[in-house]
Amino acid sequence: MLTMDDILDQIGEFHLFQKQIFFFLALLSFTFTPIYVGIVFLGFSPPHRCQSPGVSELSRRCGWSPAEELNYTLPGLGAADEASLRQCMQYAVDWNQSTLGCLDPLASLAANRSQLPLVPCQHGWVYDTPGSSIVTEFDLVCANSWMLDFFQSAVNVGFFVGSVGIGYLADRFGRKFCLLVTILINSVSGVLMAVAPTYAWMLTFRLIQGLVSKAGWLIGYILITEFVGQSYRRTVGIFYQASFTVGLLVLAGVAYALPHWRWLQFVVTLPNFSFLLYYWCIPESPRWLISQNKNAKAMSIIKYIAKKNGRPTPASLQNLRADEEVGEKLSPSFLDLVRTPQIRKHTLILMYNWFTSSVLYQGLIMHMGLSGDNIYLDFFYSALVEFPAAFAIILTIDRVGRRYPWAVSNMMAGVACLVSIFIPDDLHGLKVAVACLGRMGITMAYEIVCLVNAELYPTFIRNLGVQVCSSLCDIGGIFTPFLVYRLTEVWLELPLVVFAVVGLLAGGLVLLLPETKGKALPETIEEVENMQRVRKNTEKVIYLQVKKSDVPLN
Repeated sequence: MLTMDDILDQIGEFHLFQKQIFFFLALLSFTFTPIYVGIVFLGFSPPHRCQSPGVSELSRRCGWSPAEELNYTLPGLGAADEASLRQCMQYAVDWNQSTLGCLDPLASLAANRSQLPLVPCQHGWVYDTPGSSIVTEFDLVCANSWMLDFFQSAVNVGFFVGSVGIGYLADRFGRKFCLLVTILINSVSGVLMAVAPTYAWMLTFRLIQGLVSKAGWLIGYILITEFVGQSYRRTVGIFYQASFTVGLLVLAGVAYALPHWRWLQFVVTLPNFSFLLYYWCIPESPRWLISQNKNAKAMSIIKYIAKKNGRPTPASLQNLRADEEVGEKLSPSFLDLVRTPQIRKHTLILMYNWFTSSVLYQGLIMHMGLSGDNIYLDFFYSALVEFPAAFAIILTIDRVGRRYPWAVSNMMAGVACLVSIFIPDDLHGLKVAVACLGRMGITMAYEIVCLVNAELYPTFIRNLGVQVCSSLCDIGGIFTPFLVYRLTEVWLELPLVVFAVVGLLAGGLVLLLPETKGKALPETIEEVENMQRVRKNTEKVIYLQVKKSDVPLN
C-alpha cells in the first residue's frame, strides 16, 4: 500500500506547489519575530532619573546648563557603581524653598551631600529618550522593574500552554483550521495590545498572543514538512527557521524608524491580518486527512498538487494508508521517556539542551539590549550571523554528523560568553564580534536540537518525546528575563558567566548521545537502547564485506 511519501515521489517532492506553500508559510515565520524577541525594543529601558518638582524652576532661575542641573540635584552622579542610586533615589529636599542658592544649592543644607537623607522617587521619572517604550509609559523601573520581567515571562507561559494545547487541537481538528484561528486571534490581540490603556490590559493581550503565536508557527512548520518529500524535509525546515532570521533584520529597521512602542506594535501586527487569505491559498494536509480516514478529501488535494506540479496523477490512490499505520498500535506513556537507561539519558540531555538553547538565545539578545551602545545596529549585526549558522548546519550534519557540530556550537556559545566578559568596553567592535560568534553558536545548537530530537526516540513515543523535551524551551524562556535583568543589577556581565557555564555543560552532554547520521529512524525501544552498539557492529560488518570482496577468485 502507498504512503504519502510514495505519492510525493510521483507528483513532486518540491515543485511549484510546494514552493508556493513554502513562501506563504515562511511569511508566517517572518512575522513571529516581533513576538519572540520584540521585548528588546518594546521594553527598552533608557537612562532615567527621579522627577523632582521645583528643580526645573530653580534651574531656569539660576540659568543652569543640563549638566549643571544634574550635578547639583542628582545623588551618586559620576559613580559607575551607583547607577541604581541616581536612577531610583532622590534627595529629601523641597526644591521650591527660597533659601536654596544657585551655586551648589545643597551646601546650605549639609556640609557633605552624603549626609542628606534619600527617599525613593516620589513623583515619577524623567527618561532621556526621544521615543517611548512600555518601560517609559508604565514606569517599569526601580521597584517596578520586575514587571518588565513578568511581561516577557508571560509570553513564554503562553508559548508553553499554547504549543501543547493547540498542538493537540491541530492533530484533532486539522492543521489548516487551527492555523487560521491562531492567525486571527494573534492579529486581534496584537492590535489590542497596541491600544491597551493599562499595564494589566497590555499584559493580558501579550499573554494571548503568546498562547497562539508560537502554536501557529509550529503548525506552519508541520504543514510545510508534511507537504514536501522526505529528501527535502530537513532543508525546508532549516530555511523555514531562516525566514525568522530575516524577520530579525527587518525588525531592527522598523524599530529604528518607529521609536514609539505603540506604533511599532501596531505596524508589526498589521501584516498578520493578510494571512487570513490563506483560507484560499493553503489546503489541508493530505497526511492529516489520511490519518483521519478522510481519503476522498486527501485524494482531491493530491490531484490538485499533481496538476499544479505538472505531474500525472498516480493510478493507485485508493491504496493510500497513513505513514504510521504499520504494525501494532502502541499507547505512549510519559514513563516510556525515562523507563529504560538509554532513552532516559536521551530525555534528560535533550531537555537540558532545549532549556539551554532558549536561555542563551533569548538571554544574549536581551543582554545585548542592555549593554550595547546602539541596540539597533548591534541587533542587526548579531542577526546576520544566523544565516551562516543555517548554511553551516546544511553543510555539516549530513557530512560530519549531528553530534560534533552540535557539541561544538554549544561550546562556541559558552566560550564566546566567557571571553566577552574580559573584553574592555572601549574595544566595542571586538566585543560585538565575539557576541556574534556566541549568537551563531547558539543558533546552530537551537536548530540542530530541533532536527535531532525526533531521531533519538522510537516511533510510538516520538511525538511525545519531542513535545515534552521542547517544552523546556518555553520554561527556559520564562526564567530568562528574571535571570538577565536581575543579575545585571548585581554586575552587568554576570549573566554571561551563567550562560558560559550552561553552554559548556550542554556541549559536553551532547557528546554522550549516539550519532544518528545516515541511520533510519528507530521503530522500537530495543533499537534505541542498542543504537551505539549496533552502529559499531554495522561498521565492522561493512568493513569485513568490503575486504572479502577484494580477494581475487582463482
